[in-house]
Amino acid sequence: MTHCPKIILNNGLSHPAIGYGTYKVGFIPASASSAAASSGGAAAPSSSLSAEECVSTAIQCGYRFFECAQFYGNERQIGKAIAESGIAREEFFLCSKVWTTTIEKGPDAIRAQVQQTLRDLRTDYLDLYLIHWPVPNHHIQAYKTLEDLYLQGTLKGIGLSNYAVEDYLELRDSNISIMPVVNQIEINPFLYRKKTIEFFQNEGIVLQSYRSLRDGKAFHHPTLTQIATKHKRSAAQILGRWCVQKGFVYVPKSIQRDRMMENSQVFDFSLPQEDMEDLDNLTTPEALDNFLQLYRKCVNRDTSKDGTMEGVKMNITVD
Repeated sequence: MTHCPKIILNNGLSHPAIGYGTYKVGFIPASASSAAASSGGAAAPSSSLSAEECVSTAIQCGYRFFECAQFYGNERQIGKAIAESGIAREEFFLCSKVWTTTIEKGPDAIRAQVQQTLRDLRTDYLDLYLIHWPVPNHHIQAYKTLEDLYLQGTLKGIGLSNYAVEDYLELRDSNISIMPVVNQIEINPFLYRKKTIEFFQNEGIVLQSYRSLRDGKAFHHPTLTQIATKHKRSAAQILGRWCVQKGFVYVPKSIQRDRMMENSQVFDFSLPQEDMEDLDNLTTPEALDNFLQLYRKCVNRDTSKDGTMEGVKMNITVD
């Protein structure tokens, strides 16, 4: 990767426009409903390659922003790869997230988890730290705990992940003192929630895009292949270019070196307006409904003691 543009966040932090996603890299995280989830454990290796090996390769390919999380179960190996790269800590942008069961346990558990992540990643600060899911009745207190850590300098930026508009409004209206700098949500042409995205952008919050490449499940879609053929690019590069051209932080993932390089080559061309519009219109009502069902499942899946959905917003802005 020869060039990586930066996006300036609302606190002045400079955020790389592309990063490397580490979900299921080296390990498949344990089910959220299992006991291991609360400790960020991992169920099994996801491939013959370890997270350390994959991240080392990503570093060699030029990636410097690594998107991590307590739940991913691989931060220790990521930290080892970064430490052994010989590259100064200041060259990296490290983001992690606190998991739902830790959020539910309260401020002390959150602070302990931040310290664990610092030890695992072998650093004394994180560039960015996020609430992984807006746990009902707990996420506001959790965010205020992150505010304290931000003011102490342990966290250079704090933000959100998987927040709907309604979750954010609940947080914003609770007298928070520090604005979130990002919201990490799934964004790709097949789940392009225009109203939600426009709302957060109007709030001055940058969108980090996960599943930017939709896990490779749409590479053969006729619209995508037609645009890719026209520009002599891969389907992945078209999806990545759409993402960065929209102003989102692009977070692809692959364990293969050639794919890592391919995914990063999105800054040397642009898509004309007609191609962007064709991609914009690939989101179906079924995709939006599937998103809503997943949101309802994930936002409270292992945090409700009595098995109820108390506190979960059943009606949220979907599109």
